[in-house]
Amino acid sequence: MRLLTAPIRMDEAESALAVALFSEIFTADQLLRSRLTRVLPAGMEISHFSVLNQLARASDEKTPAQLARSFHVTRGAMTNTLRRLESAGHVHIRPDWDDARRKRVTISPAGLQARDDALAALSPLISQIIGDLGQERARAILPILRDLRAALETD
Repeated sequence: MRLLTAPIRMDEAESALAVALFSEIFTADQLLRSRLTRVLPAGMEISHFSVLNQLARASDEKTPAQLARSFHVTRGAMTNTLRRLESAGHVHIRPDWDDARRKRVTISPAGLQARDDALAALSPLISQIIGDLGQERARAILPILRDLRAALETD
């Protein structure tokens, strides 16, 4: 049985800090996504690049469910992304020979090329952002962002 607890109340200063922090994160996310979308190759979305990048770095096949968990999206959303990537020839989806209810996903040679093309298109933008921010500051913020992500991943 779960005990009901009163919600934790923040004082005004904590509330203002939380609003400012998340406002900056949301705005930075929106601006970054907008800039990335503009430089990605025609027809490629950030979600497509993200999946291709993960599959390119993976040493084995992934199931759609594993990919959905990894990206914190629904299975339906991942299925839609995978269908688009498959129709573009960027991934291969096959039945799982051990469990007919599952499928296995791998990146195709065309998908590797698409991912490499996207990386080439993104590199100047990423270099500019890191250059403007400074490598020292970028390194300094990484542990904080990782801690924030980890805190948000716990349900």
